[in-house]
Amino acid sequence: METVENNYGSTSYPPKPVLVERNSNNLTRSLISLFIYALLFYFLFDRNIAYIAAVLLVLLIHEFGHFFAMKIYNYQNVKLFIIPLLGAMVTGKKQTVSQKQMSIIVLAGPFPGMVMGFVLYYINHFFQNDSIKLLANTFVFINLFNLLPIYPLDGGRFLENLFLKNNFVIRVVFTIISVFGLIILIILSGNFIMLLVPGIMIFELYNEIKNQKIREYLDQEKIGYKTEYVSLADRSYWLIRDCILFSFQKKYAAVKPGFYQYSVMESMLLHHVTTILKADFKDDLSSFQKGAFLFIYFLFLIILPVIAVVLMY
Repeated sequence: METVENNYGSTSYPPKPVLVERNSNNLTRSLISLFIYALLFYFLFDRNIAYIAAVLLVLLIHEFGHFFAMKIYNYQNVKLFIIPLLGAMVTGKKQTVSQKQMSIIVLAGPFPGMVMGFVLYYINHFFQNDSIKLLANTFVFINLFNLLPIYPLDGGRFLENLFLKNNFVIRVVFTIISVFGLIILIILSGNFIMLLVPGIMIFELYNEIKNQKIREYLDQEKIGYKTEYVSLADRSYWLIRDCILFSFQKKYAAVKPGFYQYSVMESMLLHHVTTILKADFKDDLSSFQKGAFLFIYFLFLIILPVIAVVLMY
């Protein structure tokens, strides 16, 4: 990658821009998004109110599982986002990411829902109530779907965290396979609007490959990027910014590398710099512990659904 000459001299760099976290009411935005989600689901898929309510309940319990697990492990700026039609996601930040903690965080979404669905099937086995059966089916189907070993579903994220986190090439191959897997599932389901998901994945994969090339260059030049933004040196910010400008020339055509001054696109560049930064990854699971996690994963993916089907009939 081409290098640039610092217009401020070899050691003087302007202060990096301040990263301002939005303090808007995330709860209010999530509730509004949830309402839009319900409306779109009702009008586009012609579903009854009881089914929509069941889906929203399962969705919230699933995402709050991730949310509270992140809180327990002291993640910062934890937020829940509802994405109409596509689902929901929880985000958070931490300086050092533990493989063990991340495995628990990922599984904390689908596991409570699978247990609730199993319990509801057991209850319905005695009472034979249509509402209980509907809720049980919704709990099991949505969470079982999320456990499929396809990225970015929880099952794919779990396997990536367990085995692929430190191998970018295998992660790319796994993501490509996941894209094709999702496309096949969506075509078979007939829910073609969900093709937006693999489309977004392809776009993000393209950007991540370019970002990874930037990280490889930063490693060669010994420019630190494995840190939180607040701890990022001013010099590192501007040099990472230069790398981004060289790699995404069309996107940032109005900004010239090597001129270290704020531009009208600085907020976009600032966000892009934060996507380059990576938390330290702590590989703290032994082979035995990985095997135990895998056993629990397959227990919920295969064995419990089989028991649920037996109870249902």
